[in-house]
Parts: sequence; C-alpha cells; structure tokens
Amino acid sequence: MRDNGRVTSATRQPETQATPTRPRLIATDLDGTLLRDDKSVSPRTVAALAAAEEAGIEVFFVTGRPARWMDVVSDHVHGHGLAICGNGAAVVDLHGGPGAHRFVKVRELPRKNALDAVRLLREAAPGTVYAVEQTYGFNQEPAYPKLHMEVPDTLAPAEELLAPDSHTAGEPVLKILAHHPELDPDAFLTLARLAVGDRANVTRSSPSALLEISGPEVSKASTLALCCAERGISHEEVVAFGDMPNDVEMLTWAGRSYAMGNAHPDVIAAASGRTVANNDDGVAVVIERLLDERP
Repeated sequence: MRDNGRVTSATRQPETQATPTRPRLIATDLDGTLLRDDKSVSPRTVAALAAAEEAGIEVFFVTGRPARWMDVVSDHVHGHGLAICGNGAAVVDLHGGPGAHRFVKVRELPRKNALDAVRLLREAAPGTVYAVEQTYGFNQEPAYPKLHMEVPDTLAPAEELLAPDSHTAGEPVLKILAHHPELDPDAFLTLARLAVGDRANVTRSSPSALLEISGPEVSKASTLALCCAERGISHEEVVAFGDMPNDVEMLTWAGRSYAMGNAHPDVIAAASGRTVANNDDGVAVVIERLLDERP
C-alpha cells in the first residue's frame, strides 16, 4: 500500500472511540472526486476499488450525472452494479453497459414543484434559463447555454416542457437545471434556496452558476440512506468522498467522510477528514489505508 501521510484522521470521531467502525460501504462522488480532471479513472484507483470489493466492502458511485453519462465508470462496477445518479433522483443498474442501464428506483421532481421553482427563481433572479433532465430525455430552453455534450430532444420554455399536458409528461422529471449568466455561483445557490424554500432541493456541483433542482428531500444522502437500509448497513459503516456542495449532506450523514484536496469550503467544513486532490488519487489513498486497518 502507498504512503498516505497527507490524509487527515476523522476529526469528528468522538475521542472515546478508539477503533472506528469497520466500513461496509464506500460512497464516492465522481467528477472532481474519483475521476481525474481529464475524466479518467487512474490505474491506482481502479485497483483500490477492486481491492475494496474483494474485501467485502460495497462501492457505490453517487453522482449528479445522469445515467447516460455513466460510461466513465461502467467498466469498474462490481457485484451489485448499482449507482446513484442525478443527485439521488435515481438508482441505476449499470450491468447492461452504456445505453442499456435499468432504473431500479426513481425519486422524481413533481411537475407542480418544478413549475413553482421555475417561477420563483425567475422572479428572484431575472435572466435565469432552464433545462429539464428526465429519466431518458433532456430538454432545454433556447437560451440555455451549451454546457453539456449532447443535443437536447426539445427546445421550448421550461413552463411548456413541464406542463402537465406536455409531450414529455409521461416520463418522470429527475431534476431541472438553472443557469445564470452573471451571478456568483454560491450567491446564486443561496438566493435560489431562499426563493424556492421546501418546494424542492437546490444544490450545485458546477464551478459556474448552474444549479440542480431535485424533488423535496431528494439528495445523495437520502437516497444513499435508503440503499443502505435495504442492505442493513448503518451510516456508521459508510465512508463517503466528495468535493462540491451537492456532496455536503452525504458527507455529513456518513460515519466517516473525506473532502478532496480540491474541495469547496463547505465540503471541507462538512467532512470528518480530508484527503489529497482528485488528480492525486485521493480516494484510492484512503481506501488503501482502510484496507490496511482491517484485521
């Protein structure tokens, strides 16, 4: 195993706890966390993930990405083959490979809530433009910038895309994306959370002013908790990794959690420990240490 001297210990662990709970599940974000900046999974990380699964520790990829963007890790799923996508809006079986995934669980954003969020955010931040992420479809407003490497299925105002009688009405809405061309990303997030309230969960994972709006109480943490409960795994037995605000709830919930060396300040504050940056294989560094700790 490689040296991991730059990794901090879990600072939130009670002083009376001499031995941390043995992990049964690793939950890791992808972009900015498990993936390097070039979107690759390093050989060291591939080996660490395989070693964890071999040791009986399940690995869950927990990401804001839609299921169709999971090809970057489809070769590295083991055992269960499940991933949590869309910031908790879907649990997906990746065993079929790219384009053949199966939705195991969907936690949709009700259209009324989505329409309320669009209206309220338009009022609070004029100039906001939207895209709508569904289980299989992706639709956007004409003014929404080309932030994603894909062609939208439909160009139309968000109110039309989300209408109950829309041609997209038969497919669940996983989240809406809200982009502002001028606002500071963190300021936009704060403003949106105040404007939308409990009608939806608002977060962000992009360095730009791009927000991700999911159903009420839908987050990486809440869906991960459901998956763990189905397996009889407690939060103390989970080790989580992340780098952006959409990871904060998951890092707070997990028994042990690590902010990447490149993490947002809110993530550093939420995590119980820190590791090195994604380009330095920070997830692998911790997994190697965890495996060394096991009897």
